[in-house]
Amino acid sequence: MSVYAIYFSPTRGTEKIVKILTETFGAYKEIDLCKPKAEKNIAAFKAQDICFFGVPSYGNRAYEDTLLELQEEVEKQGFVCAAAVAAIAEHSIMHQFATRRPDRKDKSELKAFGEKIRQKLHTAETYEKLALPGSKPYRTYQGVPLKPKADKHCTACGLCARVCPAGAIPGDNPKKTDKSKCISCMRCVQVCPQKARNISKLKVKLASAKMKKTCTERKANELFL
Repeated sequence: MSVYAIYFSPTRGTEKIVKILTETFGAYKEIDLCKPKAEKNIAAFKAQDICFFGVPSYGNRAYEDTLLELQEEVEKQGFVCAAAVAAIAEHSIMHQFATRRPDRKDKSELKAFGEKIRQKLHTAETYEKLALPGSKPYRTYQGVPLKPKADKHCTACGLCARVCPAGAIPGDNPKKTDKSKCISCMRCVQVCPQKARNISKLKVKLASAKMKKTCTERKANELFL
């Protein structure tokens, strides 16, 4: 049996959460879905393998249908969904929301979640369908208008183009962004050594004001078993 941490985490918040949960099981292998296909180390899973899947949703706002849709997708691939966690990470664009989360309190709670999941997997002989919040039909992703672009400090080193999971930055001209491909994941902003990729400060200010009411209050982590 092998244990896997499998995550799509452009700005590393989801990655931290998945690793905290996975560490409860001891040694594990990682599959970073942000990496190019040749570097993902995709495995041939065995029946007894344990996999923790992690994807970002809405930082400190609401996860809506995210867990239900992820459950559906992994079960389509033959996995059994035995547990789910909705955990809070710092917002990838508006960093004033859930700043520095997962924090010390989160880490302690997530470790306890991981232990409860481990106990369930080691004691249960069968698993009933996990009932998760959410509803269908799922909304179609329409994108967001917050698209990073390079400023005058860009040296065209190409790092952003190499790590962009959507292929939205042309390798031969990394100062550009293909807005039709960009998913606003902020990976390029996070990795730029010159801090030269940014999004419109005015748009961030307007979005922050709109989200302030729902995102300021500290949201709780949730475990579903």
